[in-house]
Amino acid sequence: MIRVLLVHEESLLRSVLAEWLRREPGLDVDDTPWWGAAARIRSLCPDVCAADLDCSDGHGVPPLGDLCPSGTGGPPALVVLAHASRPGLLKRAAEAGALGFVDKAGSPDRLVRAIRSVASRERFIDASLGFGFLKAAQMPLTRRELSVLSLAAAGASIAEIAGSLHLSHGTVRNYMASITRKTGARNRIDAIRISRGEGWV
Repeated sequence: MIRVLLVHEESLLRSVLAEWLRREPGLDVDDTPWWGAAARIRSLCPDVCAADLDCSDGHGVPPLGDLCPSGTGGPPALVVLAHASRPGLLKRAAEAGALGFVDKAGSPDRLVRAIRSVASRERFIDASLGFGFLKAAQMPLTRRELSVLSLAAAGASIAEIAGSLHLSHGTVRNYMASITRKTGARNRIDAIRISRGEGWV
């Protein structure tokens, strides 16, 4: 039996998808919104965690570290549901150690295949996400810069970004300067515009 934790912020969609997965033989499925994911992983010790990257903390920064806790039992294998048009999220998930990447525009059967593959610690990547991975590889921003930029794009101030990421105000300003330079932008607003156009945030 493969123990699966489904992480999705939208209650209706999460319930429907979880019920659909429960009909599959050999899957024991539980579900939770993002805010409860870390606690549920500690209590359930799932084999696989399947998470929707577009539904996170309201700022567009998935707290993927919560899904990969350190511990004696080891973290669950991570499957993410994503769009090729969001290479920034794909890059974050890859850096967090995700083994499965399922295109949200594809068939739900692909999610089942991904769950079974990563439960055996085998990688699963939808071919339709290839373009997104190509753009992610070409992205000039680091994971931390993406986090800063995503919060800025959501309207957070320098102080709010600093508080959320546990950084000093000066460090956040340095990150924003680096982001502006790397994206070829004129200023912070222009950097957000360019990055949204590329699907990075």
